Amino acid sequence: MTYGGVSIERLGPTDLQRARRVFAVMDEVFDAGAEPLSDAYLTALLDHDAFWVLGAFDGRAAVGGITAHELPMTRHERSELFIYDLAVREDRQRRGIGRRLALALVALAAEQGIDVVFVAADDEDGHALAFYEAIGGRPAPVTMFDLGSR
Repeated sequence: MTYGGVSIERLGPTDLQRARRVFAVMDEVFDAGAEPLSDAYLTALLDHDAFWVLGAFDGRAAVGGITAHELPMTRHERSELFIYDLAVREDRQRRGIGRRLALALVALAAEQGIDVVFVAADDEDGHALAFYEAIGGRPAPVTMFDLGSR
């Protein structure tokens, strides 16, 4: 899919270097200090059918990306898709790239019979809340708990 010179593509195990460029954009945007991923780990991740990554590219340059995890359900024989990260390079924000990434993910999910796509956003992140509402998201009254190590 190409929009305004930016192509949106789902990446797989043969897209190792392109995935690295997308993840570098995400790390830069989130200032996360991500640890380097080995080629073996990243290839296995990209080969995992339940892991989705779409990259936004202007030529060879990654300008954004979205990751999601497919979750098989137990109350029906379908999966739902959880958006984990969405990021657009700071100098390319406010140009519709994030919207295109999210809507492309929803469209690809629908092609595979996944009609529920959801995302968590921090209540304090007004930009994210406004973005997801602008693309048709509806807030759900839910509280998430972090049960990880401290």
